[in-house]
Amino acid sequence: MLSQAWILIMATIYATQMCLIVESLSDAHKIKSLPGQPHVSFQQFAGYITIDEKEKRALFYYFVEAETHPTSKPLVLWLNGGPGCSSLGAGAFSEHGPFKPRGDVLVKNYYSWNQEANVLYLESPAGVGFSYSANKSFYALVNDKITAQDNLVFLKHWFDKFPEYKNRDFFITGESYAGHYVPQLAHLIIQSKVKFNLKGIAIGNPLLEFNTDFNGRAEYLWSHGLISDATFEAFTYVCNYSQIRRQIPTGSLTPVCSGVSDQVSREIGDFIDGYDVTLDVCLSSLDSQSKVLNQLKDSKKVDVCVQEETFKYLNRKDVQKALNGQLVGVTKWTFCSAVLHYDMQNLEIPTVPILGSLVKSGVRVLVYSGDQDSVIPFTGTRTLVNGLAKEMGLNTTVPYRAWFEGKQVGGWIQAYGDFLSFATIRGASHEAPFSQPERSLVLFNTFLRGKPLPEATSSTVPTKLSNNPINNI
Repeated sequence: MLSQAWILIMATIYATQMCLIVESLSDAHKIKSLPGQPHVSFQQFAGYITIDEKEKRALFYYFVEAETHPTSKPLVLWLNGGPGCSSLGAGAFSEHGPFKPRGDVLVKNYYSWNQEANVLYLESPAGVGFSYSANKSFYALVNDKITAQDNLVFLKHWFDKFPEYKNRDFFITGESYAGHYVPQLAHLIIQSKVKFNLKGIAIGNPLLEFNTDFNGRAEYLWSHGLISDATFEAFTYVCNYSQIRRQIPTGSLTPVCSGVSDQVSREIGDFIDGYDVTLDVCLSSLDSQSKVLNQLKDSKKVDVCVQEETFKYLNRKDVQKALNGQLVGVTKWTFCSAVLHYDMQNLEIPTVPILGSLVKSGVRVLVYSGDQDSVIPFTGTRTLVNGLAKEMGLNTTVPYRAWFEGKQVGGWIQAYGDFLSFATIRGASHEAPFSQPERSLVLFNTFLRGKPLPEATSSTVPTKLSNNPINNI
C-alpha cells in the first residue's frame, strides 16, 4: 500500500507537470506584438485548434484578454456570418477588436469590446480565413449541423488549452448568418451537457426566419425613399425578395423575378450600401461578410475603407507569422471563403424556435438590430421576437422605450420575461459595432452585466424637444 504522503507527492508532481504542459500550449500561441500595433498591457493569443486529426481539419482563432482585470471578466465568443465569412477580418479588425488597420500600422480602437470582456474570435467553418481542412472534399458541402459540431469540438479543446476560463461566465455573440451559428451552438452545448458556464447569447441583425427577414426589405427600402411606389408594389406582390433569394443560388431566376430585381437595383443605384442606407460608401471597398446576402460597403463615420485596409494587413507575411496563421490550399486570406460550398438550403431553417428553447433553459437571449440595415431590417426581426414572446406567454417586463448613450438616444429596447429582449441601435448598419461603436459598446456592456439600458434623465432632453413631437406640425 502506498502511503498517503507518497500519493500526495505524486499528485503534486503530476499537477505541476500538467500546469507546465497547459502553460506551454498557450504560450506557443501567445502573440508578442502584431506588426505596427501600439503598446498595450493585455495579452493576445492566436493559432490553430485541430478538431479532426484524421482529416487534419483545424480552426483558427484570435483571442484578446480584457484590457483590465481579465481574471474577473467574462469570456465572449464572437462569430461572423456569411455563411462562410471571417470573424477575424470583420469582427476583430473591422468592428470591435482592440485595433484597426490604418496604412502600415494598427490604431487603437477606443470602443473595443475587450474593455468589458475577454473576447475570442473564431474563423469558422474550416475553409474560412486561415481555418482549413487538408482533405479538400470537406469543402464540397458544409451545413449548419457540421458547423455547430465543429465549433463545439473547438471550444472543448480551447478550454483545455486555457483551463482558467472553464468556469468563467460565457457568452456567445455574432451577427448576420450567426443568427444560425450562435443559437445552434448554444443549443448543442446544452444538449451535450458540457460543463461550460453559458449565460447568454447576443445576435445582431440576424437571419432568423427566411421569409419574414428577407421580405421586410421592400417596405424598408420604400419607406426610406430608395424605391418608388410602383417598384414597392412589384417587389411585394409580383416577386418578393425571398423568392429572388431562393432562385438565385440555383440559377433559376425567372424572367418576372429578374425584371423586379433589375428594377429595384436600378432605382437604388450603385452608390447606396444596402446594409446602411443612410451612409456613404467606400468606392473601392472589398466584398464583406455579407456578400452572400448583399454587398456591404463601409461608412465615412468610422473608416470608410476599413475592410480594404484589413484585407491588405492580413495578407502581409509578417502579420500572418505574428498571428501564427498560414494559408493552406488558398493563395490569399479573404473576408469570405472562395473554396467553401455551404448548403444554402440551411438559410431556410428557422432558428426562432431554438431561441425559445434557450430562454426556457435559462439562457439570456438578446436580439439587436442596427436600424439602417435594409437587407435584414429591424422591422422583421422585431416582429419575430415579439411573436416568440407571445407564443411563449412571456409578459413584457420593459415596455418599448428609448435607451440612451450619453445624452443622445442610442436606440429602443423591449424586454420579455427575464431572459428575452430586443433592442435597436440607432444609426447603426448591419455591422452595428462598425458604424455605431460607442452605442454598441453600451449595449454590449449592459447585456453582459444583466443591467437595464440607460434611460433619459431630466438633464438629458433639451427643452425644445421636451414636448411631444406628434403634437407639433
